[in-house]
Amino acid sequence: MRSNASSAGTMNEEWTHNGKGVVINEQRAGIGKSIVINGELSGGEDLTIEGTVEGKIELRDHVLTVGSNGRIKAEVAAKSFVVFGQVVGNLTATEKVDIKETGSVEGDITAPRLAIADGSHFRGSVEMPRVDKPREAQAAWNRDLSRDSSLNNDLVRV
Repeated sequence: MRSNASSAGTMNEEWTHNGKGVVINEQRAGIGKSIVINGELSGGEDLTIEGTVEGKIELRDHVLTVGSNGRIKAEVAAKSFVVFGQVVGNLTATEKVDIKETGSVEGDITAPRLAIADGSHFRGSVEMPRVDKPREAQAAWNRDLSRDSSLNNDLVRV
C-alpha cells in the first residue's frame, strides 16, 4: 500500500507499507523549481519536475508529473503524464495524460486516455489510438482458449 506522507518528507517522498508494520521511504526523482535543464532528459523512474526543462524528455515506462511550478518546452514521451504546471510541446503517452485544473498544455497529445479538468488550459490536437486488450486480459483469454481443446480445433489463427 502506498500513501503520500504530508507530515514527513518532501513532495518527492513516498511511503510504502509492506503489510508487516514496516514503513519504507522511497525517493522519487525530482527537479526542483530553481533548476533549469536545456537538452535531452531520459530516465528509468518516475519523475516530478518543478523547474524548467527545454528540449526532449523520454520516460517511456514511467510517469512524468509536471508540478505547479514546472515549466516544460519539449517533445515528451512517457507512460503517463500528470500536469499541474505548464507544458509547451507534444506529449505522447502509452497510458494516459491528466491535465489538472492548474495545468496548461499547448501542443498535440497522443494517448489512449485523456483527462482535462475544469479550469485547465489546452490548445492543440488529440489523437487517441485504440488500445488492444491489456496484456493480462489477453494472456487470460489465451489460457482459456488453450484449456478448451474443442475450441482450439475450430480456431483459425491468421
